[in-house]
Amino acid sequence: MRVFLLDDHEVVRRGVGDLLEDSGVITVVGEAGTVAEAATAIERLQPDVAVLDARLPDGSGIELCRRVRLSAERTAVLILTSYEDDEALFEAIMAGASGFLLKQVRGNDLVDAVQRVAAGQSLLDPAVTRSVLERLRHQADPDPLDELTAQERKVFDELRLGRSNREIAATLFLSEKTVKNYVSTVLAKLGLERRAQVAAWDR
Repeated sequence: MRVFLLDDHEVVRRGVGDLLEDSGVITVVGEAGTVAEAATAIERLQPDVAVLDARLPDGSGIELCRRVRLSAERTAVLILTSYEDDEALFEAIMAGASGFLLKQVRGNDLVDAVQRVAAGQSLLDPAVTRSVLERLRHQADPDPLDELTAQERKVFDELRLGRSNREIAATLFLSEKTVKNYVSTVLAKLGLERRAQVAAWDR
């Protein structure tokens, strides 16, 4: 099993490399201390697994993961990081990483993780998977209120309070005709037919 290592700390690279090679089933075919070096080497070497540090001085292992998925499709990516960061975890999964581990992981568990991702398995905890799917669902189903302009949102908020066009006009310093037009636009954008439906809005 051929593995490539990316970490800006030489001591960490050597330690992880020795640990993996001591397993007897893994060969470290290359290593790098920068994203730029790693991108070129991984494309050339096409390893089975690339173990990438999440944060480096010249970039992100997560961004590199996206590039690897394009330039070395058969290479599975395992993100290794010192930080518990939900945002980084989400980004790693979206970038196509097969796993995300903290550097505090035990040696045997790291070897096992590399073998598992090389075999096409994923190291995603079910709870993490649910969280990611929920986040994706919200991205795929955006809030309709985001379609409203700032002024339309003000009119919407007034409608939520059950105010009449005259009251809204006085509050927002607009003419009643202008308010009527805004109300029609707000209802159309939200897919509603009556202003009373705005008061019941619960999305």
